[in-house]
Amino acid sequence: MNTFVIHEHEALRAGWHHDLRLERNGVLKSWAVPKGVPEEPGVRRRAAQVEDHDLGYGKFEGEIPKGQYGAGKVRIWDRGTYDTKFWSNKKIEVTFHGKRLRGEYILRWMEAMKCWLLWKR
Repeated sequence: MNTFVIHEHEALRAGWHHDLRLERNGVLKSWAVPKGVPEEPGVRRRAAQVEDHDLGYGKFEGEIPKGQYGAGKVRIWDRGTYDTKFWSNKKIEVTFHGKRLRGEYILRWMEAMKCWLLWKR
């Protein structure tokens, strides 16, 4: 079973958003979700895939100094484990077992929109 973390991030440059991070192959695959991870079924949110992070970053809370990538305040909004139902380059289906997030979620690459969408099934 893999771990996930959702950081609430008040970035100086990008503003408030959630960072969804999924443990996969020894790193945290990461997406910035500008309007936050949806908690209600059917609500779809854009998600921008960003660089992978090392696993240790999953425990980080604090302030990223001005001038560094992602500068601003970071706190853990939720964490837990997840089961992978399906994972490809264009679609990811997982079941979250977190304190706040529970249930099935889908991340899907939308070619026409050139972005990922995230929603709760």
